[in-house]
Amino acid sequence: QVQLVESGGGLVQAGRSLRLSCAASGTFFSINGMGWYRQAPGKQRELVARITIRGSTNYGDSVKGRFTISRDNAKNTVYLQMNSLKPEDTAVYYCNAGYQDDLLLVRDAWGQGTQVTVSS
Repeated sequence: QVQLVESGGGLVQAGRSLRLSCAASGTFFSINGMGWYRQAPGKQRELVARITIRGSTNYGDSVKGRFTISRDNAKNTVYLQMNSLKPEDTAVYYCNAGYQDDLLLVRDAWGQGTQVTVSS
């Protein structure tokens, strides 16, 4: 099973930057796509960014041009660089990973979430 541990959230002023990290650990055959989602109070969870094992990326429309997702496959870690933050980026950010377990079954893992608060 995969465990995901996020770090890097916090309180920041609008226009500043934050970098989130998410490290995967546990027993698995491979980590495949990894990504970040967010959920603001009273809203549905939405895609922020995803990255494939080969580095192909896709972003939610609201963060294109401001956020950058990257990963280090050797460390099983995914990063989210968030620039030009806006108050509407305030949310709990969740890390997600698709993986194959040691029986080669395809599974999905979520982190516990990290709070990002952007003040105006």
